[in-house]
Amino acid sequence: MVEMTETAAILNTATDRSLILLDEVGRGTSTYDGLAIAWACIEYLHARTKAKALFATHYHELTVLEDQLTGVKNYHVSVKESGGNVVFLRKVSPGAADKSYGIEVAKLAGLPIEVIERARTVLKEHENIERQATSHLATDDKAAESPLQLTIFTPLSQKIVDQLKETDLNRLTPLEALNLLHELKKQLD
Repeated sequence: MVEMTETAAILNTATDRSLILLDEVGRGTSTYDGLAIAWACIEYLHARTKAKALFATHYHELTVLEDQLTGVKNYHVSVKESGGNVVFLRKVSPGAADKSYGIEVAKLAGLPIEVIERARTVLKEHENIERQATSHLATDDKAAESPLQLTIFTPLSQKIVDQLKETDLNRLTPLEALNLLHELKKQLD
């Protein structure tokens, strides 16, 4: 509530002469709500106030707004990867980040190594699931093999994934396949 109250005050009082600094708008709510609120705030600032704004976010989905809104430009903090380590260069560069470094930040912050290792395992599992789900959409081999930035719009329900892995799709009758699809859809709802 505090974050939303502060954001409301900013949006309601900003003018074209304002400089607005927003950091992780929507972080205090669910992922979908947070993304929706952040998205709408950017659109509002762009259309209504025309204020200069710096908007820090981990919602990778927001980077598409650069193509939709003339006043939006993406920037990222440059990093150097070397020997499995990441060095944050403290240099702001044009363009969207091509991947997330959340696990490396967690490591730098001192989270236990078991947590870091488990996070890497979970991330790889989810990236593999995402890659399998979207591989048929790739137009070339390079796109199919590129690292993924997971989106929040991809349902990664482990129960559904496990059920699909256990199912031999080649042995299902058309009716069984439809029933399975119906059951999986019910689980998503």
